[in-house]
Amino acid sequence: MFLARFSYDVLPVNRQQAIEHIRREIEAARANGLKARLLVPLTRVQRCAALQFEVELTNLDQLDQFRRGGVGSEGETSEWMRSFSDILQSPPLVEILRAED
Repeated sequence: MFLARFSYDVLPVNRQQAIEHIRREIEAARANGLKARLLVPLTRVQRCAALQFEVELTNLDQLDQFRRGGVGSEGETSEWMRSFSDILQSPPLVEILRAED
């Protein structure tokens, strides 16, 4: 199993709006049969992500398929990406992890 984790840096004033964007991403992942969740760090050091989105994958091809599928129609995905980008302090950090049993 693989985990893809997207770390987002947002200002506290934009936190709720970012959570709403990530929830749309979670809904899209679940609609594609993937297990996804929002992670909210309770403690963090300076310059660490404020919010994280994590999705479980059985193979790495699923990540590409999920990212291309977006969060709705092409227009909805474009609007979602633009709106989310407007509140991000920096591009998301993406980590791909392999889970060991």
